[in-house]
Amino acid sequence: MSYAYRDRRNKKRTFRALWITRINAGARQEGLSYSVFMGKLKANNIELNRKVLADLAMNNPEAFKAIVNQVK
Repeated sequence: MSYAYRDRRNKKRTFRALWITRINAGARQEGLSYSVFMGKLKANNIELNRKVLADLAMNNPEAFKAIVNQVK
């Protein structure tokens, strides 16, 4: 019974780690680390969540590059 509860929590953790990995890969192609990129997003009041950023980094690199260039 407790496995279902535990695994629902683990799934959230696993997906967040996956999104961070994808954002980091996209940001590094543009010359930024993940932490610097996320800090610059916060400083520029760009409120995109990690799920959306990871999707852009993988499936729409032009849009992700535009976001990176906006915060640089």
